[in-house]
This record gives sequence, C-alpha cells and structure tokens, in this order.
Amino acid sequence: MAGNDEFDVIVIGAGPAGENVAARTVAGGLSTAIVERELVGGECSYWGCIPSKTLIRPGDVIAAAKRVPGADAAVTGTIDVQAALARRDYMTSSWDDSGQVPWLNDSGIALVRGHARLTGPRTLTVTDSEGGTRTLTANRAVVLATGTKAVVPPIPGLAEADPWTNRGVTEMKEIPERLVVIGGGFVGAEMAQAVRRLGASEVTVLEGGPHLLSREEPFAGEEVAKAFAAEGISVRTGVKVTAVARAEDGTVTVTLDNGDEITADELLVATGRKPFTDDLGLDAVGLEPGKPVEVDDQLVATGLDQGDEPWLYAVGDVNGLALLTHMGKYQARLVGDILLGKEARDRSSRDVVPRVTFTDPQVCAVGLTEKQARERGLDIRVISYPTGGVSGATTSGDGIEGTSQIIVDTAREVIVGATFTGPGVSELLHSATIAISAEVKMQDLWHAVPSFPTISEVWLRLMEAYGL
Repeated sequence: MAGNDEFDVIVIGAGPAGENVAARTVAGGLSTAIVERELVGGECSYWGCIPSKTLIRPGDVIAAAKRVPGADAAVTGTIDVQAALARRDYMTSSWDDSGQVPWLNDSGIALVRGHARLTGPRTLTVTDSEGGTRTLTANRAVVLATGTKAVVPPIPGLAEADPWTNRGVTEMKEIPERLVVIGGGFVGAEMAQAVRRLGASEVTVLEGGPHLLSREEPFAGEEVAKAFAAEGISVRTGVKVTAVARAEDGTVTVTLDNGDEITADELLVATGRKPFTDDLGLDAVGLEPGKPVEVDDQLVATGLDQGDEPWLYAVGDVNGLALLTHMGKYQARLVGDILLGKEARDRSSRDVVPRVTFTDPQVCAVGLTEKQARERGLDIRVISYPTGGVSGATTSGDGIEGTSQIIVDTAREVIVGATFTGPGVSELLHSATIAISAEVKMQDLWHAVPSFPTISEVWLRLMEAYGL
C-alpha cells in the first residue's frame, strides 16, 4: 500500500455524508478520494436507519391493519421473525459493501481502505488492515465525515456485561425473550417497541429523565409511554442504573438506585453517541481529539488557523450539529458546492432540523420546541389540535390519535417549531419544514389548501385555531 497520492479533495468516511461530498466534488471536476476504515455506506446503511426501520416495519404494518375494521379480522397470525430478520439481512447486504463500491468506481471516486489520521495541513496517512501505510495529500480540502459511535456509560459492570448498542440490536440473530433498554431516546424507544412486536415477552425501558424522548415536547414522550403501556412495554422514568452483572447462564441483571433489580436475557444501551475523533490526528492540526469538530456556517472547521484558504471541513455527526443522516447529507451537498466555488451557507443545521422517531405513534418534529423558543425570548403562541380530529384520520382507521402542534413567532407571524404525533404522520413533517425554512407567513399558509380527506387537513385546523 505504500505510496504517495494527491487529490483535489480527500473525504474521510464513506457514510452518507462522505459519499455526498465526494459525489458532488467529482461531478464538478475535482479529483476526489474517499477513505473508509469499515464499510462503504457507513453506520446508517448497516447498523442505523436502514436495518432499524426494516425491523420496525413488520410490527407497524400489523398494528395499522388492526386499526381498520374489516382488515383487523385478517390479522390472525404472528410476525414471521425469520422472514423479518432475512429482510434485514437483505437490506444490509449481510454487512457486505461490495454492492456499494461500484458506484464509486463508476463516478471516478478513488476508494482507499484503511484508517486515516491527519499528519498536518492537507496531509494524512492511511493505515490498512495489514499495517501498510499510504500518504495522501489534498490540494484543495480534507473533509471529515467520520460520524459517531455509541456511548457506553461508566456504570459498574456494564462494559463487562457486553451489552448491545445500536449495532448489537440491529444485528441480532434471534429475538430475546426479555430485554432491558437503558435510555429512552429515539434509538431506545424505537428498538424497544420493535423487539416487543417481534416477539419478546418482556421489554423494560429505563430513562433517567422525567419522560421518554427528552429532546422533544413533553407530550410526545408521554404519548409514546402510554402506547407502550398498552403493548406491555414497561417504562420507568426518573431512575438511575447503579450496577449491571452478566451471569454464567447469559442472563443480565440491572440494579437501580432504589434497590430494584431487573433480570433479562439481553441489555441494550442507548444513552447517546460521541464523535469518531479519538484517533483521527486532530492534535496534528491543533484540534482536540475526542471532541466534535466545531464548524462555521460554511462547515469550515474552527479552532485552528486555516489561513486565507480554508482546507478542513467537517460534515455530519462528527461536527455535533444535528446527528441525523439527512442533515449530514445536506451539509455534504453544501460543502461540495463551496469547494466548487459556489456561494453557500448552512441555514438549517441549528434551527430547522427535521427529525422523526419511528415509534408507533410516530413523533415528528422540526425547528424549536416550546421550551427552546421561550429560552430565546421569542414572543410565541402555541397552537395544538388533535391529530385524530380530522376526517382523514377517521377513514384511516380507529384509534388514530396524537397531537399536532405549531409554535408561532407572533412578531414575525411565522412558524418556528412544529411537532406531530400519531401513527404514520411522518409525511406531514416536510410541509412544516418548508414553512419554517422559507419563513412563510401564517396568512400565506392559510392559502395552502390541504387535500380532503387526508390527515394533512390538520394544517387547516391549526390555522383556524390560530384565528385565520
């Protein structure tokens, strides 16, 4: 592998963000290399969005059918678990990236396998699996797109118990009879429900905060907890795990701060993520390893002297702005355009971040929460309407419940935040994202007529509740 190579642009990390940077720059005529230490396609393709949503889907379909009179009678069996797992294997190509590599070659992007470390401005060394090294030099820019990894908190006995993280649960070969989940964020909540619907008899979610999905509106977590209770999923909030132990028979016992003990067959830790920057050579360019790479609104890394021509950029989870695949891809497109000489600035990664938790009910939000808006000193009105209170929900089936809420900045008469909860309401989110991103006036939104009978008619009801 020894040798020296020069490219206009070098991207470290071949996940969705890195792939989008490379696709943009090479299409614009810049020679581009992408360095990947694991699988082309990244965390999302193999251990995140794709396998998790594939495992969620069978339970969602059955639950939706059970809500429809007439169709509910057809639901007489249980999920074919082996077929569901086989579909997961198909969607991840059984963790083989050979099917994703050809598009790199066809696009003219050079793939370099190995672990990259910065050695100085515009230079890096790649070490392959056999210890060989290769030095790469970027004439124009290096783009960091290395993503994040799951955090395993320093709870006594936890690491030794070999818990699942998002990788373990999305790779599972069989469904555990009993599962304990530490962490009630979107990963913990989604996979708790997926495992329960795939056949686990006991699922317990442990959350240290007052409610699930702590980064969203409180009502969202409360509605998910209510749905979980109806499905036999136990949710315990305001609790702290003090110890974990794995027995010789493979069972795991979790001890809580009140002395309670919970025994299960598997344990999923979903308490957060941290950037892949520990061994990236950041110290060679004056940045601190192990931390997110902070960036400005052109995704240029800050905290180091880059001179008149910036050369180091960071996109996706590694910069800590918005840990979501679609946001990383958005940032990647921006950087691609900037490196091609276009004027572009990030307008969304801080205040207009769309996010969906694929539980049932789904929790879909964009922009600011009510708390965040008030902390910023905005003069706001909070408008809510039952998601199930429109004809489109009734025609979809029984028990279509949830809440639709918008937060209006009354000084500018624009929406700054929106949340929708309910079965399958994620498709409502993009309209809210457009309204917030484009700062559409409420008076103008009133003229955007929703189709009847669809759940999107809830937009009309929100406008009416506002007084239009």
